[in-house]
Amino acid sequence: MLVPVILSGGAGTRLWPLSRELYPKQLLALTGNRTMLQQTALRMSGLDTAPPVVVCNEAHRFLVAEQLRQLQVVPRATVLEPFGRNTAPAIALAAHAALQGGAASAEPLLLVLPADHVIRDVAAFQGAVRLALPAARQGQLVTFGIVPGSPETGYGYIQRGAPAADATGVFRIARFVEKPDLERASEFVGAGSYYWNSGMFLFGAQRYLAELARWAPDIARACAAAFAGARADLDFTRIDTRAFESCPSDSIDYAVMEKTDAAVVVPLDAGWSDVGSWSSLHGASDPDGSGNVSHGDVIAEDTQGSYLYSESRLVAAVGLRDHVVVETKDAVLVAPRERVQDVKKLVTRLKEQGRYEHSLHREVFRPWGSYDSIENGARFQVKRLKVKPGATLSLQMHHHRAEHWVVVAGTARITRGDEVFLLEENQSTYIPIGVKHRIENPGKVLLEVIEVQSGSYLGEDDIVRFEDVYGRKGTTT
Repeated sequence: MLVPVILSGGAGTRLWPLSRELYPKQLLALTGNRTMLQQTALRMSGLDTAPPVVVCNEAHRFLVAEQLRQLQVVPRATVLEPFGRNTAPAIALAAHAALQGGAASAEPLLLVLPADHVIRDVAAFQGAVRLALPAARQGQLVTFGIVPGSPETGYGYIQRGAPAADATGVFRIARFVEKPDLERASEFVGAGSYYWNSGMFLFGAQRYLAELARWAPDIARACAAAFAGARADLDFTRIDTRAFESCPSDSIDYAVMEKTDAAVVVPLDAGWSDVGSWSSLHGASDPDGSGNVSHGDVIAEDTQGSYLYSESRLVAAVGLRDHVVVETKDAVLVAPRERVQDVKKLVTRLKEQGRYEHSLHREVFRPWGSYDSIENGARFQVKRLKVKPGATLSLQMHHHRAEHWVVVAGTARITRGDEVFLLEENQSTYIPIGVKHRIENPGKVLLEVIEVQSGSYLGEDDIVRFEDVYGRKGTTT
């Protein structure tokens, strides 16, 4: 049984301002109509696979679930990490989830895939997976090495060794190499025996856990204890937070692959990119005749080799060479392509200054839909709420603000104190401070509500939840 493991825990800070802590790059549609998570899930179509195991940040759980629901993909398990501990623990949790409830004699094979990669040639990717299957069944730990197209300094490298016995197209690993400088990277590409380290793997679940216990026993014990204490929360698996807190943070490469004698590599030439920066996203996209990649309402004059992105308004560029311009509703980034690795420094400064823009977009997504803060000032704030058909907000109240609601599309069922009533388009109501209230969408079309908040404090943490169908009672998120 081949079980895809989708790792969806990254933050993608180098792709700010599109990618943010609570809405990272794997949840964005950067290279097509589907998000990167969705593209990863669809990449298995044509392979004989079981439902996937998804490992994601607890804060992203409803976004991940909704994106998979749109594809009609029902995961075998969605394991929530209360905090990141790198790939070795994440894969260990996935292995425990894949083994749960299965026959002891039928070890599942885990196809480990980060959710934020681009693979242009899916047929070549699937061919490499099929090539690797016999080695994985024989107990080898397979990694996929990307055939390099250029001397990149942003990737680690894998040096190919001798061919593996009884496995065509599979090679022993001579060594792993840290990110090199340009001169060494050029030597690696010229040698023809070095590959980029992709972070994709194929191996048996029990086999991985055994090697993890051998080489990183602290990680193995902590993950086993965390999963043993797991509980179900709706469709999610919540691991034991206290047990996981003691888990060391380490990558699978450092913890296992660089130490085990069972590691092998399968070359992969499939138009791969980890989309780790705006420059790499430019390279993974289709440019126009001037080498520009444009998205949204963009006009460019005498501009070449640039990435131009507009989310909410016109972006006009004149005379740019190899630049990145990214506009969102609440931030604009302008940088030379050769400096885009430094975008993470901006994110660090935003965190240090306590600004929300490092983690949130102006439009914030919730399991019931989203809200967009379209205007704010002293003692007031205006939001546009979008409530999905059949969805309902929590029964809640606020200590410091009152709310006025105007329905602009759809039909709302309103709870206000002891009253329950319907509001149609162009109808409104008022929620005084301290009154329990709730909005529901009983219809089959999107409900849109303009909410005007007024009061002495308008922070999102001024919320008391009494009931919530999404398991958020007692929280402020």
